[in-house]
Amino acid sequence: MQVSEAEAQVMQVLWERHPRSAEEVVAALASSTDWAEPTVKTLLNRLLNKGAIEATREGRRYLYSPVLAREAWVAQQSEGLLQRLFDGRVAPLVAHFSQRGRLSDADVAELRRLLEEIDDDAD
Repeated sequence: MQVSEAEAQVMQVLWERHPRSAEEVVAALASSTDWAEPTVKTLLNRLLNKGAIEATREGRRYLYSPVLAREAWVAQQSEGLLQRLFDGRVAPLVAHFSQRGRLSDADVAELRRLLEEIDDDAD
């Protein structure tokens, strides 16, 4: 399922806490965007039409909750990124960030730990 960058910001708000009304989503996005309420409602409707969220009527308003799990979206996005930029390979991705000084000592330690886990599982 394709989710635009703007839609992803709305999804993030719903992943953090749900269900939420449109007004609550607008308020949650106020500190990071300058979107007016109609813009957020348009994004919510797009996400509804895609099946990424669902709406439940409560009185005169709707409460929105995610259907698309964050983990599934992250997996889709990361696979797409690897395919588009690194021919589906992880090593060139890590090399890219390493060459640009974007890996902290903690990142390197975590990568070593993950590689050791992979080696242990292979045995």
